[in-house]
Amino acid sequence: MRVVGLGLRAAAELEGVQDLFRQLQVMPPLTLAVPAFRQAHPVVASLQAAGFRLVPIPEAMLLSVSTPTRSPRILARFGTGSLAEACAIIAAGPGARLVEPRVISADGCVTAALAQSERHVP
Repeated sequence: MRVVGLGLRAAAELEGVQDLFRQLQVMPPLTLAVPAFRQAHPVVASLQAAGFRLVPIPEAMLLSVSTPTRSPRILARFGTGSLAEACAIIAAGPGARLVEPRVISADGCVTAALAQSERHVP
């Protein structure tokens, strides 16, 4: 199972996400993991319409997820170093590993990471 984790600012736009997906070389159908507080973001709705399966990750689950990249601002606010990496790891399940660590959009409004596990989506 491969999962794309996303971190989005309120100002994030679809073009920034699409650019990151090109960098990560991913396309639907794939599982997309986002913090639950961003599941209603217009970009997320657009991605669902394009064929991505959404897995909202509750904020409490993000606490203490160890990530290879560490943003001091994100660590202070959410207890993890990267929302994108933490969401991808959680959604991919036990034994998940990051295939691609966090990449950041040119405008700084989106981060994306790719995780993989042996788990299969029903």
